[in-house]
Amino acid sequence: MTTVAIIGAGPLGRWLAFAAARAGYRVLLEDVMPAKLAIASQAAAHESLESVEFVSNVEDAVRHADLAIDCIPDELESKLEILWLLDRMAPPKMVIATPTTQLSIADLASCTYRPDRCVALAVDPRGLIARTVEAIEIRTTEKTSPETAALVVQFWECLGFAPRIEAVAE
Repeated sequence: MTTVAIIGAGPLGRWLAFAAARAGYRVLLEDVMPAKLAIASQAAAHESLESVEFVSNVEDAVRHADLAIDCIPDELESKLEILWLLDRMAPPKMVIATPTTQLSIADLASCTYRPDRCVALAVDPRGLIARTVEAIEIRTTEKTSPETAALVVQFWECLGFAPRIEAVAE
């Protein structure tokens, strides 16, 4: 994997984009709010993170991505909308990872054409940003492919975390 799309340039999205860039990934950071992209762009320039690109629409973010992580509110309607967009605009090979502690990944994945390529990240964003979290729980379903799980595990290991897989019942 070489390209990661981060959807949402708020605190979590910026942190993930910069951590992924420092780990050697090409990163496409998307947000519909130009002000958030401007803040992220200034911070990336300050840190000399040249492998972060800033885009203003989801289609440009995911066009060549291997992995997309959405950093939007953990609300059902928001998650369904972003997964719908990602699923329809991304290449078939792309994996979708959605941070959620409240929603079922089995239900969310079933709303896509790629349930085998969807996982949930059960982690508190504040703990992730503050680096008080060491383990990343990756929630999979019985439909999740081994390649999908391996790709997401590898991503988090490259960021210096200890990922663990938790298979959830559908």
